[in-house]
Amino acid sequence: MREQADSLRAQAMAALAVPSWQDKLAAVAALDDHATVGADCALAPPDGLPGRPARPELVPPARVRQRSVQTEAGRAALLHALAHIEFNAINLALDAIWRFSGLPDLFYRDWLKVAREEAYHFDLLNRHLGRLGHGYGDFPAHNGLWEMAEKTRDDLLARLALVPRTLEARGLDASPLIRDKLAQAGDAEGAAILDIILRDEIGHVAIGNRWYRHFCALQGRDPLSTYAELARHYGAPRLRGPFNLQARREAGFDEAELDALQRQAPDA
Repeated sequence: MREQADSLRAQAMAALAVPSWQDKLAAVAALDDHATVGADCALAPPDGLPGRPARPELVPPARVRQRSVQTEAGRAALLHALAHIEFNAINLALDAIWRFSGLPDLFYRDWLKVAREEAYHFDLLNRHLGRLGHGYGDFPAHNGLWEMAEKTRDDLLARLALVPRTLEARGLDASPLIRDKLAQAGDAEGAAILDIILRDEIGHVAIGNRWYRHFCALQGRDPLSTYAELARHYGAPRLRGPFNLQARREAGFDEAELDALQRQAPDA
């Protein structure tokens, strides 16, 4: 494989390495739609991926304090948690672009679209957080999304199965509930942001579903049984209801997958 420093994949790797959130947003905005993808380029990643700011402090999930959204501090903590998810989602999309070589150009351009929309979501949430007197980094956060990315770094099919189709798909279930909590607390702007995020995340999960099925077909594997195998192997969390079945259908999950999800849910 050849090197190509100005390829889209090389640009994505450089953006992933950027530590500050301000510079990362700028780097994502600067990614060149017209650049050669460089699917077969040999890339040497720098140490310290992904780049992230010194704050927020990363702690185990149990140490991320839950607060009532009826208070301003509680809403700020919730918005911060959502912003942290979106920051990680930017990194996940950039990682998918640079890490996996030799794929169709459309694969990389799909994840470029995702990276840009995740950056937009982060910016919306962080600006709203600012109106509450806070900013990204003010509260502790956990690293669950990126930990699964690390586990699946050498397995494209597992990455697609367990990041967009599992961890990010949880957002399809959670977004309406969070939106309603914000609306009931009088935060109409926060609720409107959640509507935007849900709309876009349906498309992101659909991209994950489409490419997962594509690569399953190339390998002659059944998507449903392969998903169960990968979830066991990589220790994916068992998802709890209630599930947003309509959003999941719009994102490309079929009825057999939805039936399996509901049967295996701990509270089913």
